[in-house]
Amino acid sequence: MTADLAIKGGTVVSSESRARLHVYIADGRVAALSPDDMAADEVLDATGLFVLPGMVDTHVHLMDPGEKSREDFPTGTAAASAAGVTTIIEHTHSHPVRVGRDLASKRAHLHGRSNIDFGLAAHVWPDHIADLEGLWETGVAFFKIFTCTTHGVPGLFGDDLERALGTIASFGGNCLIHCEDEEMTAHAEAMLRGEGREDNGVLIEWRSREAERSAVAAVCRLAAATGARATIAHVSTPEVAQLVDEARHRGADIVAETCPQYFALREEEVLDQGAFRKFTPPARARSAADEAAMWGLVQSGSLSHISTDHAPSTRAQKEGGIWDAPFGLPGLDTTGPFLVDAAMRGLLGLEDVARVYAEAPARRYGLYPRKGHLGVGADADLVLIDPEGSWEVRDSDVISRAGWTPFHGVRLAGRVHASFLRGTMIAHDRTPLDLRSGHFLHGAGYRSA
Repeated sequence: MTADLAIKGGTVVSSESRARLHVYIADGRVAALSPDDMAADEVLDATGLFVLPGMVDTHVHLMDPGEKSREDFPTGTAAASAAGVTTIIEHTHSHPVRVGRDLASKRAHLHGRSNIDFGLAAHVWPDHIADLEGLWETGVAFFKIFTCTTHGVPGLFGDDLERALGTIASFGGNCLIHCEDEEMTAHAEAMLRGEGREDNGVLIEWRSREAERSAVAAVCRLAAATGARATIAHVSTPEVAQLVDEARHRGADIVAETCPQYFALREEEVLDQGAFRKFTPPARARSAADEAAMWGLVQSGSLSHISTDHAPSTRAQKEGGIWDAPFGLPGLDTTGPFLVDAAMRGLLGLEDVARVYAEAPARRYGLYPRKGHLGVGADADLVLIDPEGSWEVRDSDVISRAGWTPFHGVRLAGRVHASFLRGTMIAHDRTPLDLRSGHFLHGAGYRSA
């Protein structure tokens, strides 16, 4: 066999180990991993570099189709490629997928617009629960459920939530659930607005810890009762992770996703930064001990995987005040580098990075073994990491349409040297090549017509 490309001399990192191996790629897939020299049409020297599977980010919002001033697919996926992300699962609240024709329309719109491979998720509306099985069979990756009305998406609770989870369980579907208690958040908002509160501290009281815990506890009970395969989105505290852990140990098919903002941003920052720290659940960490506890839960597996929850807004949009500005942060530019930095500083191993930002999310959403690892036969999606490199995060370098990042001024150890999608380089030295070569990935329930 003569490979199309050989990446030689690097240290290949999996979720369990690392080894000095050459990676041989043919027809866009990993053909061999070997210490032996084999023939190849092209050779890339990766001496001194780590070779990781391309990262898989399963919680991304690119606002495309729809109003694209906050983000679109070409720009968002370019940012992802520069940061080592080669696969995403996307769902936009502004143009939700609710029935099969929505998915077909969105797929047609996105043809030729993505720099990386992508799956698409659907939203669950109370009056479309009967449509979920048909939608699953058209190829959505998962169903997004809110337990409180947010981003214009209606919350599901009580009988509607139980019915949705039971329906999804009946056909073996998969769901990602945003957990905040509708009654608590609505009551807090009415009270705070009634008091005339306009200060930035309203966010902490409005989207409270209690509201998140209450909703997660309810979802855990219903997931166990219905047998639904559920992921709790953006878990913000060890207490919430413990609720999920306990439910899983009781037999529920449930895991906890988290995001970098719950490790690196502090609760009190919203008081000064206002809507530039408006996301929900909000930042909860109050001390280094809180952050260390979250890292420990990643290492133990209680926090199953990490995503960005990339939901950017421009500076102008964030300057609308704490009540009116959109929720969300940009994250695709920084999450991969943030995790590499954590590994360089000893908070994680690079094996943990490969697990929580590649293999575990790919397994959870049915993308493995094609995505999420570098086994023979897998897509040759990989990222080269220079452990000797470093860079300072700057707003001016953000590729996302947001044009800013909450990590501005932070120096990160390690550097993404290059990203490859199916054996083709798509970014080099944090510069995307903008090839628009991404493919749509059918979800696990897809049935061809």
